[in-house]
Amino acid sequence: MDLKLLWILLTTSLFFIQTQGCWEQERVALLQLHSVFDVSDWIAEKGSNCCHWILSLDLFRNGIKDFIDNKEVKSLPNLNVLDLSFNRIQSLQHFQVLNNLTKLKELDMSNNEIESLQYFHDGERQLKLINLEKLDLSYNFFNNTFLARLGGLSNLKSLNVGNNLINGSINIIEELDGLINLEELVLDGSHLSNILHSIRVENALEGELPSCLANLSSLYHLDISGNQFIGNGASTTLANLTLLKFVFLSRNLFKVPSFFMSFANHSHLAVLFSDQNELVKEPAIRTWIPKFQIKVFRLSNCTPKEVHNEVPKFLYYQYDLRVIDLSYNNFGGNGYSFINRDLQFPSHPNPYMFVFDLSANKIQGQIPTNICSFFPQLRMLNLSSNILEGNIPPCLDSLKSGYIGFYLDLSHNQLHGGIPEKLAKSDSLVFLRLSNNRLSGKITPTIFGLNSLNFLYLDGNNFDGRLPSIDITIVRLSPLMVMDLSNNNLSGKLPRWISNLPELTALDLFNNQLEGSIPRDLCHIDGLKVLELSQNKFSGPIPSCSGAQSIKHLHLNRNRLSGTLGNAFFNCSSLVTLDVSENQLTGEIPNWVGTLSALRVLLLKANFFTGEIPIELCKLLSLSIIVLSQNNLSGPIPFCLSNLTLEPNDEKSSTKAYLKGFIGSLGIVDYSEQTKFEWSTFKRLDEVYVTLFIENPNDEKVDYTTKRSSYIYKENILKDMSGIDLSCNRLTGEIPFEIGKLREIRSLNLSHNNLTGHIPSTFSRLNKIESLDLSHNNLSGIIPIELMELYTLEVFNVSYNNLSGSIPYQKAQFVTFDESSYMANPFLCGHPLPKDCNEPNSPSTTTPNASYNEEESGLMDTYVFQVTFFVSYVIVLLVIATILYINPYWQRAWFYFIEHCTNTCRYFIEDNLL
Repeated sequence: MDLKLLWILLTTSLFFIQTQGCWEQERVALLQLHSVFDVSDWIAEKGSNCCHWILSLDLFRNGIKDFIDNKEVKSLPNLNVLDLSFNRIQSLQHFQVLNNLTKLKELDMSNNEIESLQYFHDGERQLKLINLEKLDLSYNFFNNTFLARLGGLSNLKSLNVGNNLINGSINIIEELDGLINLEELVLDGSHLSNILHSIRVENALEGELPSCLANLSSLYHLDISGNQFIGNGASTTLANLTLLKFVFLSRNLFKVPSFFMSFANHSHLAVLFSDQNELVKEPAIRTWIPKFQIKVFRLSNCTPKEVHNEVPKFLYYQYDLRVIDLSYNNFGGNGYSFINRDLQFPSHPNPYMFVFDLSANKIQGQIPTNICSFFPQLRMLNLSSNILEGNIPPCLDSLKSGYIGFYLDLSHNQLHGGIPEKLAKSDSLVFLRLSNNRLSGKITPTIFGLNSLNFLYLDGNNFDGRLPSIDITIVRLSPLMVMDLSNNNLSGKLPRWISNLPELTALDLFNNQLEGSIPRDLCHIDGLKVLELSQNKFSGPIPSCSGAQSIKHLHLNRNRLSGTLGNAFFNCSSLVTLDVSENQLTGEIPNWVGTLSALRVLLLKANFFTGEIPIELCKLLSLSIIVLSQNNLSGPIPFCLSNLTLEPNDEKSSTKAYLKGFIGSLGIVDYSEQTKFEWSTFKRLDEVYVTLFIENPNDEKVDYTTKRSSYIYKENILKDMSGIDLSCNRLTGEIPFEIGKLREIRSLNLSHNNLTGHIPSTFSRLNKIESLDLSHNNLSGIIPIELMELYTLEVFNVSYNNLSGSIPYQKAQFVTFDESSYMANPFLCGHPLPKDCNEPNSPSTTTPNASYNEEESGLMDTYVFQVTFFVSYVIVLLVIATILYINPYWQRAWFYFIEHCTNTCRYFIEDNLL
């Protein structure tokens, strides 16, 4: 069969018959479908038993209409699975024949353009597909009225009508009164303001749960997440639905845990999600004893306004828990169930517990040394962000999870001691995070050779000494994706084996005492995206990363690197952040900076760079942060910097790395047809495993100075940040008025240079700017009154210049600027300076001497002036023509000057026309 742009396969399940063979008439009918199906492989592979034949159809080759109208297809009474999705079907005019497929069980018509079911009924009100169990009509153009036409599907169990044009108010039971066996109804993506009865819906519904929901007595799967339902106590509506197995109440306004009393008599309840609701203290009544043994319970991120110290009391009676998540709730103190002030556990082990998450609470005391005997099958233990102290229990190495792996996060506590040697040898470890504790000692080399370790976070501790030497010819290195050893006291040289970590995507050694040269091979690790070596004692030249195609964020700042940039980063097309600030680099900023097509952040601060700012920077339209301050740069500010868009960008703040793992079987699944269907509808867990995503917690950070202070920008703040800092150099010339085109800029610092001329009035167009520093230059003229339009301006500094005239009226943001913003301008006057513009010697007042000089200057002989001017003009033209003819360099400079003047005139005209 020829290759096509898109293949749509129509498959049928096996033809159910009561004999070991198939009926002869069915076999003959199938073989007659040669004109529609490719059946050449059936007989060769499956022999003569047509019960095992599977139909395959290339609808793009044969056409849907030809297939539906084919008389042989009409004679297929045993067809039970039909997939017509993604076919751009606009009308069902040719599909009445589907009513003849009396044994059809699954029909998928999703992702088409169908508006109505009118042709599907052959003149009658309802569908005739009496054996249909699963119907998918999602992503079409149906409105509310079509629901009533589905009443004849008496055996339908699953109906998906999500992402259609359903809106307003509907009564589900009235509309679907004939669907007596319906078990799943999906209305995702609808715009409902009121719904009386729903099974799974995520909209913006509010109020209490409708009482008529209690009529769905056979309901076992309820998902009302992502709404604004309220409930202060037990719900009588839910109390009557005693067959419920899967309940999702997340992201509502229920008051928990008192609302859980609704399920006191639900003996079948297995999964309960109630994260992001309102956590309140349980009423002081006799503890209710539930009839269920829940297996999965999630009550996360329900942090109350008041400190809340108790976990839900019903958990004390749960002996069959597989997954529990109580993170971000401020639990702690004198808890009642299996957690109390000292983090104690029940008096009985739980051999089924796979996931135990108590992170971001206020749990105190030590981690029990017998934790492993209570949870022998634990796959994930997260006790991070609590107040735990003491040592790490050495028994954690005994939690063998086989091929599934073990995830351990004890970060942000007060643990001390070292890493237990047995734990450092545990081959089941996949994720180990011990960040921000008080751990000390040397890092044992065995931890870098674990067979399954992907994520290693030991940052923010007191580990010291040299990184271990490892012979990679003997030891197989761990498949580390992220290795973070930052903020410790590690010393010595960087070992070469790090360059041989095969899966490494992020290496963070920030703020240690490492020294020596940086290995050249680091930049060329396949897949390495983040290299953070800042704030160490590395010396020597910058290693050549020329041509590296994977690295995105490179931080080498605050070291002792020397020499020039050379071709270090030439053609690194993936580089987003380049930070070599605060080193001892010399030479000019090379022109190859224009080859860094993905660059968003360029930080060259506090080196010894000389020469002019290369105009190649103007080619990097995605640049949004440029810091060239505290160097010896000279020459003018390139006016073409106005080409930069400075738009927010996710790339410069994204360093996320994810690890997908399978925590293990929950023990709920059997292999009956009914249970398989249950788990196919349970979208948060798949048929056998809980899927776990672990995110790299390290964010890309950029140190930028603005508003007279240095700030660390990360995440969304870094995404939106844009700024140019050219301060503390030897730049000359005027400030290009084109800079006024940078409407997205938030910070501009041109201070401590030798700039002359006026402050461009076009700066009034910088309508997002927050900090503007032009101090310590030789600027003259007045402060443009147009700058009063900068309503976002928080810091403004023009001190130590030669500005004159009065300070703009004290309106808008200028009311907030004090004397320090204007000091050391001898001819500037007005509030907040002590100099009044109405004083006799103020620059705004005309003195007698000035008038006399003006009159004297008007007595110049007009004739002498005209002759002198003409002669001088001719001489200047001849000299310019001679120089341009002899020196090609000056020719280019002259054309650059003419282009700048032309742009100036054009921009001035546009500005005045506007």
